[in-house]
Amino acid sequence: MPLVSMTAMLNKAVQEKYAVGQFNINNLEFTQAILQAAEEEQSPVILGVSEGAARYMGGFKLIIGLVKSLIEEYKITVDVAIHLDHGSSFEKCVEAIHAGFTSVMIDGSHHPLEENIAITKKVVEVAHVLGVSVEAELGRIGGQEDDLVVDDAEAMYAIPAECDRLAKETGVDCLAPALGSVHGPYKGEPKLGFDRMEEVQKLTGLPLVLHGGTGIPTQHIRRAISLGTAKINVNTENQIASAAAVRKVLAENPNVYDPRKYLGPAREAIKDAVKGKMREFGSSGKA
Repeated sequence: MPLVSMTAMLNKAVQEKYAVGQFNINNLEFTQAILQAAEEEQSPVILGVSEGAARYMGGFKLIIGLVKSLIEEYKITVDVAIHLDHGSSFEKCVEAIHAGFTSVMIDGSHHPLEENIAITKKVVEVAHVLGVSVEAELGRIGGQEDDLVVDDAEAMYAIPAECDRLAKETGVDCLAPALGSVHGPYKGEPKLGFDRMEEVQKLTGLPLVLHGGTGIPTQHIRRAISLGTAKINVNTENQIASAAAVRKVLAENPNVYDPRKYLGPAREAIKDAVKGKMREFGSSGKA
């Protein structure tokens, strides 16, 4: 199964009222676990790659080679998109597209609206020629992800009219409006702006993206999906599961030094966490 863009999978998710998970890959074991989970659940999946993770793993081209090799090795039959998460510039998005990414996010949310629209439109013009999907962001999503840091106090809710303008002027395929979610663990209960979420989706007609999917109660996830959220990003929960498995193995077996002995259980923990999210998002069996 070749890599695909996100466009068709997200449009189908909106129509059938489920969400596709974006699960970030951080190393070999994360990539293995997420692909195996997707195949076992028969769920479409989006592999998220931050710029920091790409640097850590050896670059965009290495990641594409790794993913394609694992798809062939594991005989993956479900749709898989590989997506640049929080692309910081037009140049980085083009670099990822040139390497073989099938989807990119251009995060111009830290720029004024006019500049965000201009950068996003430029990315869309290049990406769409090559069949690559584009995600944009409006408003600031709190917390920290790699090099991106936004204090909770700074996190703002996206303005629906601005979302509508960005969508119409850029032609993006999906939109991540800041609506109260954060990257990383939540401090207290998440406060998602469901009224704005509904308004943004009605105005733009686009599949919406929920960043910071770790720690959001299931009832809030289901409500967000009912209001047009078709992509939910998860990373922290998988990282926590992986770290807990490694700590457990090493605590119980202090003489273990073979990385396969502790990274193997970590991979299984990630796979279990991903499968749980796919069932929660309703994407299982939708491939």
